[in-house]
Amino acid sequence: MKTTEIIMIPVSDQQQAKDFYLKLGFEVLAEASMGNGETWLQMGLPGQLTTLSLAKFQGIIFETDDIKNEIDELKAKGIVAGQIDPTPWGQFAWLQDPDGNKLCLHQK
Repeated sequence: MKTTEIIMIPVSDQQQAKDFYLKLGFEVLAEASMGNGETWLQMGLPGQLTTLSLAKFQGIIFETDDIKNEIDELKAKGIVAGQIDPTPWGQFAWLQDPDGNKLCLHQK
């Protein structure tokens, strides 16, 4: 894994959360319909690589340069990741830690 890319924070009111994080100094980096009635809202602090996504679900996205190799390495360590999901924004594969926290690998 190369870097922590996105931390997804579950929120009940996306607009209220957006206003709060704007007051903290965050900027909107992406805001677009996800096609399922929800909006992808990604925010970040100026100059920082790790961003926040304010959504209805929780998770952490880790960027990788080679998602297939990363999954193979995890499998060799006994960690199971889901199938690679190709999207217009890159390839994603989800996994969970022992407490059920959702983690995601992302290759751009």
